[in-house]
Amino acid sequence: MAKNKYTIRYLPSFSDELDEIIYYITFILKNKISAQRLLKNIHKAIQKRSENPESYAIYKSKEDTKYNWYRIYVENFTIFYTVRNNIIEITHLIYSARDFDKLI
Repeated sequence: MAKNKYTIRYLPSFSDELDEIIYYITFILKNKISAQRLLKNIHKAIQKRSENPESYAIYKSKEDTKYNWYRIYVENFTIFYTVRNNIIEITHLIYSARDFDKLI
C-alpha cells in the first residue's frame, strides 16, 4: 500500500508564534541550547506527523470550523494544523497551558 504524499505549509501565524517563542527562550531566558532543542523537536514532530496526519484525534473546538483541527504536542507547546487536499497547514504554536479556544 502506497503512502499518501502530503505537502507541509507553514502559515504566517505559526511562523510568527515560533519566532516569538524562540526569541523569548534565547534572549529573555538566555537559554540558546533549549531554544535550539525545541526548534529541532518541533520540526521533527511535524515531519513525523506528515506521514499520516489524519489518523490522530480531532481537536473539538467550541466554534464550528470548515476543516478538522489536529494537535501535536512538543514539550510544553501544542502545534495546531489542518489537512486540506493533501496539504498539511501548520497554523499555530501555543503554550499548552493557554486556553486554545480563545486563541485559534
